[in-house]
This record gives sequence, C-alpha cells and structure tokens, in this order.
Amino acid sequence: MHQPPLVVHIIYRLGVGGLENGLVNLINTMPPEAYRHAIICLKDSTDFKGRLRRDDVAVFELHKKDGQDWGSFIAMYRLLRQLRPAIVHTRNLAAIEYQIPAFCAGVRGRVHGEHGWDVFDPDGTKVKYQWVRRVLGCFIQRFIPLSRHLENYLLDKVHVSPGKITRITNGVDTRIFYPRSGQKQPLGGCPFPFVDTDWVMGTIGRMHGVKDQITLVKAFILACQHEPELGRRFKLVVIGDGPLRAQALALLETAGLSSQAWLPGARDDVAEIQRRLDIFVLPSQAEGISNTILEAMASGLPVIATEVGGNPELVVDGVTGRLTPANDAGAMAKHILAYIHDSKTLRQHGQQGYQRVLQNFSLTAMVANYQAVYDSFF
Repeated sequence: MHQPPLVVHIIYRLGVGGLENGLVNLINTMPPEAYRHAIICLKDSTDFKGRLRRDDVAVFELHKKDGQDWGSFIAMYRLLRQLRPAIVHTRNLAAIEYQIPAFCAGVRGRVHGEHGWDVFDPDGTKVKYQWVRRVLGCFIQRFIPLSRHLENYLLDKVHVSPGKITRITNGVDTRIFYPRSGQKQPLGGCPFPFVDTDWVMGTIGRMHGVKDQITLVKAFILACQHEPELGRRFKLVVIGDGPLRAQALALLETAGLSSQAWLPGARDDVAEIQRRLDIFVLPSQAEGISNTILEAMASGLPVIATEVGGNPELVVDGVTGRLTPANDAGAMAKHILAYIHDSKTLRQHGQQGYQRVLQNFSLTAMVANYQAVYDSFF
C-alpha cells in the first residue's frame, strides 16, 4: 500500500515551548493523507509528546552529549538511513548542523526553520553564528523564518538567496484559545480565587534566559508599590519552569507579595489560564513569532510586549496592546497601571487583538503554507 511521504523533524528537545507547540500543532492539523511525520530529539522528550493526537508519529531520542558530540552525527545518519524520509526539517541553531547527515543520507528535501535566537546570541549579532548558517546553507534548500525580522537577518547577515526563503508566521488554534465569557471561574491549584474585582496579569513560557520573566516580576512589584491601596487587588501569574523561577519567588518574598503571585511551574491547562487573565505580558529579550502572544490575543487579552524580534509584527502598539523596551521594568509597570486605570481601552485592545488573530494568524493558513513548501520537493 502506498504511504504518504515521511517528514522527519529534528529539534533539540521535545518539551514545553513555543517551537515545540508549533510543531505539534503542525503535525496534528496537517491532513494525514498528505504526509507522515517523525520527530528526532537531539536530547530527549517529555510528557509534552502526549499532545500529539496522531498515533503514527514516532519520537526518537539521541541523548546527545553536551558540546560537540560527533557520535550524534553518526547516530543521526544511521537513523535517517533507516527511516528514509523524503524531507528533513531542522529548527533553530541547535539542530542546523544535522543537515549534513541528512545530505549524506540522501534526503531529497532539506528545510531549516528559524524560530528565534537563544540566550547566547539574543539579537543575532554574533558573526560566528551568521557564518554557521551561511556555510550550512549549502546543504539547505529552503529556509523558513517565522518573522520578517528573522527573514531580514537571513537576507542581510547570512546572505541567503531570496529564492530560498519562505516566511511562514505561526498560527493559533481558536477552537482552544478563545475569549472568556461571563465571570472568572476558580482554577485548581491556584492559591487565590480569580474574582472580577482583582486585576490579574501574567505570562507563560519557559523561565530561563531571554524569556526574562524577572523584568515582569519587578514591574509587578513596582506597580503594587506605586498604588499601595489598589495594589492589594493586583495578582501575578507566571506559568513555566526553569532557573529563573527561584529568583522570581525570592524577589516576591522580599517585597512581601508572595500571597499575590502564583508561580506553579509548567501547566497543561494554558488556555484555561489565559481566560482568567486581564492583561498578558511578554517580557522577552528576544523573540521570533511568539505563540503565547497569539494565544493571548485569541483569548481576547491586551498584550504588553517588549519591542524585540517579531513582537511588533503581532502587537500593534496602541491598537491591540503596548510595546515597551526590553529590560525596562519601570516602563512595563506604567503600561500595566495605565490599563488598570482605563478598563475601556483594556477591553478595546483585547477585542481588536482577537479580531487581528482571526484575520491574519489562523492555524489553517499556517499548515497550508508548510504543506506548500513540502509539496515543492515533488
């Protein structure tokens, strides 16, 4: 029986994150008769793989050693020879080197996605990594940047031919993420009740490096200190785990605000949490196209985001939210307080963000664009 072509996705690790969430959405939504899929993790996978709704998706783990692990290249080559994929799709700098074993294994279609930079090169200025992409671009037939910012980086810094670039923005599943209707409801595990008289601000993402949730925590503390009476009704929700969590908890404890904050680590009910927020904040130092911003907009929330990477492509300043400089807790606190004192604008920005998602960032369009890239190899 004829089987659809196989696409092998190579990523660093299958855990909670925007890149991984986008990959799972792509696999779950693409018609099964179009392509089969497999995922190769350079490190390992977590329970996050349970979000895959197709039972024919194999997940492999190479358990790569830290640093340059030459044995992982041999293991990748052997696995690709065994799987015989039609297309290999690597994502971000951590995986781009594995285009070499894909080429050596005779893989017909070789695609690389740029989802955003990491802590070791948060603004894409390091020449070393530009040259890595330039050299390995010889093995790559199509680059897929998620934002115009990343597309310009590939064109201007890496000098990729325009004909090899297809920009595809993320899409959000509006069947899962949608605005709250009626009053806020309690949520299991949260130490404080969600009530309509409180102002709940929050963020979602891995607590490490460029995600910089510490700036949001500092902004929350400043907002509470600036409005000591009203500040008792402010609540902070930070979903995600990582090394910054302990630092955030310590800052809140020192400020005497631990009882007004909830930092539970990773959760699998993100959509429900979004519907209990009043304001979504993304304090990152660098971003591609943020899934959590799109999910917040789809949930009808105004978004305060740092003016970095692809964030300005999503958040229209003064229309669907506010843009603020990175690492500036004071400016972030001012935007938070401005929304709290102007509930009409808060609701208006949230509604306009919701409409922007429906018009420009559908999951259906995202999947169709990826499928068109894959189809171009046949």
